[in-house]
Amino acid sequence: MATDYDEVRSDVKESQDRSLEALQSANAPDARSVVTQLDEADALDEGLTPGGEIVSEELTVQVIPQGADEFTCYSCFLVRHRSQLARESNGHSYCSECEG
Repeated sequence: MATDYDEVRSDVKESQDRSLEALQSANAPDARSVVTQLDEADALDEGLTPGGEIVSEELTVQVIPQGADEFTCYSCFLVRHRSQLARESNGHSYCSECEG
């Protein structure tokens, strides 16, 4: 007797039908309400640090100009010491990590 292996087994077909019925009968929220909830949550997150603390002070950073013994890598844009200079090409400097 020949067996058709591409045919869906009856027990699998029944479980698929039950799963589909369960999904259709579930009370899933619509897309608009989900977007509204996410927007409200984002509004609450403003002003919070990753740890959840509220920060109400401004951060001040002192900017130090590039020194005579430093260069900015044209590939990674980090300020490096001259000892890490790998090559200079067309007026651009590259560090040893990027040229590695």
